[in-house]
Amino acid sequence: MSTQSELAEKAAELAARATELAEFARRAAEAAAPVAQVVEPFLLMLTIFLMACFVGYYVVWNVTPALHSPLMGVTNAISSVIIVGAILAAAAAQSDAARLFGFLAVTLAAVNIFGGFMVTRRMLAMFQKKKG
Repeated sequence: MSTQSELAEKAAELAARATELAEFARRAAEAAAPVAQVVEPFLLMLTIFLMACFVGYYVVWNVTPALHSPLMGVTNAISSVIIVGAILAAAAAQSDAARLFGFLAVTLAAVNIFGGFMVTRRMLAMFQKKKG
């Protein structure tokens, strides 16, 4: 059994390690700042759009068919995160092409969310007692 003093020492060690990691992350962010300023906005928006597409694809298509319907709520939650990211990306866009890709991402994510709710509604209706 650990005593309170041992736990306090471990907590202090963990806090010191966390401080070191935070300092390392701050230095890494400072080193990456000049590179981030060079990236063209269109390329940044295109990257966000493609990442959203890949995440959506792998979330939906890597689920076995037996688990697809029960996990639809989780997929809807992930799609809602994707739609928030797409709205932010479209709002920050400076070029028309980036706005178009952002709008396309918002539209596809909205269709995915709506379809997920429709499938979930049909699945839940199957488990209700029949009237009459």
